[in-house]
Amino acid sequence: MAETKNLSEKRFLSGDEAFAYGIRLARPDVISAYPITPQTVVVEKLSDFVEDGSLKSDFIHVESEHSALSCAIGVSAAGSRAFTATSSQGLLYMAECMVYASGGRFPIVMMNANRATALPWNIYGDQRDSLALLDSGWIQSYAKDGQEALDMALLSYYVAEHKSVQTPFMVNLDGFVLTHTYELVEVPDQELADEFLPHFETDNRFDFDHPTNMAFSAGPDTNTFFKFKEHRAMLNVRSVVREAEDRFEKIFGRRYTGLVEKYKCDDADFVLVTLGSIAGLVEQITDELRSLGKKTGLLRIRYMRPFPDEEIVEALRNVKAVAVLEKDISFGAEGTVFTNVNSVLKKSGLGLPCVNYIGGLGGKDISADEIREIFSALEDLSRGEKKSDVHFFGIPQEAQDA
Repeated sequence: MAETKNLSEKRFLSGDEAFAYGIRLARPDVISAYPITPQTVVVEKLSDFVEDGSLKSDFIHVESEHSALSCAIGVSAAGSRAFTATSSQGLLYMAECMVYASGGRFPIVMMNANRATALPWNIYGDQRDSLALLDSGWIQSYAKDGQEALDMALLSYYVAEHKSVQTPFMVNLDGFVLTHTYELVEVPDQELADEFLPHFETDNRFDFDHPTNMAFSAGPDTNTFFKFKEHRAMLNVRSVVREAEDRFEKIFGRRYTGLVEKYKCDDADFVLVTLGSIAGLVEQITDELRSLGKKTGLLRIRYMRPFPDEEIVEALRNVKAVAVLEKDISFGAEGTVFTNVNSVLKKSGLGLPCVNYIGGLGGKDISADEIREIFSALEDLSRGEKKSDVHFFGIPQEAQDA
């Protein structure tokens, strides 16, 4: 581990609070806040920091989620560091503004507390809100625990504001499972955070001395050029994430692993692919099954955009069967994560049997037994005894087959 300065303290924090501490360390110039469960604690905590003077930032309590992101766009266009947060219906309400932010190349950081979308009305956590907006042009990451939540608050600004990226960044935390669960989290000293994250500077801003055209129209003859630049900037995230994580390890002593995290994949026969906090339970079941002589592994997707196609192929090259477990469904098709993973496997020519499990919708717990069931089904799948298909946890199989 890299040698680091001993400038940190342990705090018992929820995921929301941990992220708020990370944002305080990032020193945003303006926070545009509109509370929505289960995100509310983030902006409440940040308002406390502004009130007690530990964060020098303008805190603007706006009238809606649409206004929150509109405000953040204006802040970024003025050349200042912006932050906002949302969840579920609030994220969907922001959708119009999200493409403005990405098209305008404004490196806003937004925390999203993953929560089911209506109807039926539900305040509990699944990932249908953020996965519905994969094509909005935003970088998307998914945290596993409170420590990663805090650290991503810093890493996201470094990546988003990099000159080769200049793209907004959405950090996702599983609603309640992570946002409201408490654990010990290491909170670095401000001195270390300032060493890691440089002051925000950009040429993509209003400047009366050097005026430039911003938020303009582009017709058919030039529009593709701008979209290509947006796409290329997203691809640049790969190398910038590596740069940011190398720098992060040198300063803080914690190492992250790029767009994916592999857990006992190197010699695995059967691998479960997932994202977010459920990875912790999958790690436990992987260890349990390993103790019984079964070669199981976990591949956690940390970034859904840019999509880690190269990393997935490398991690799954020698396995016998793969399952994708996600808290999402694209109605009439399959899970969105599965679509992305399966596409990569087909394009790579691996031809692995791959099965999709949908669970956790509306906050329903995914149990240890269900994880064991997945790994057992992968053994059957590798022998041709089970069909590759989409399976819903919580729905009787006879109802799924009807």
